[in-house]
Amino acid sequence: MNIQVTNLIKKYQDKTVVDMNSIEFLSGNIYGVTGDNGAGKTTLLKILAGLESHDLGRIVYNDQPLGPSLMKKITYLSQTPYLMRSSVYENIIYPLKIRNVDTKIIEKKAFEIMEELQVTELRDQLATQLSGGESQKVALARALVFDPEVLLLDEPTASIDPATIEILEEAIIKRNKLQDMTIIMISHNMDQVKRMCDEVVYMRKGKRIWI
Repeated sequence: MNIQVTNLIKKYQDKTVVDMNSIEFLSGNIYGVTGDNGAGKTTLLKILAGLESHDLGRIVYNDQPLGPSLMKKITYLSQTPYLMRSSVYENIIYPLKIRNVDTKIIEKKAFEIMEELQVTELRDQLATQLSGGESQKVALARALVFDPEVLLLDEPTASIDPATIEILEEAIIKRNKLQDMTIIMISHNMDQVKRMCDEVVYMRKGKRIWI
């Protein structure tokens, strides 16, 4: 899914937190969004996900404004994802259940994504009892299981071990290539950004800067 942003303004009271003249995110690319704390990165992602409103400007997704049908094709994963107080399996299949996907397809997709993220052995464990790295893997599995067209990631590998980071990165890159998915990822890890991303968006005081 292509996303075009034009003259986007977001303010909190009198403070402008996002001020984007023009930016385009193309289908099939991975974008790394980086910059200092408070640069507006998370706010930008939440606006793109439809989780926050904007004050001025225009955002179109494949030349359409964001509506309920398009929102079903977008997923946002925060740095500290919320997992329901149920099993890992129930957490992962939740997006499929609310979309009324056939039970056999649910089971197939859940098995595939659990294998891919290496959480199959955690299937029946209570999700709220997982370690930080395990939680991130389960949260990413849940985000990917319904094959979104747009994946928005807010520091998905922050504060987790290198082995888990590798698993997450491989899953993100694989799904991007297989499904032509548009991925926008916030990261402070420049090595990771250079390793994974097709284009880097640097932000400072709400604006995109070119360096």
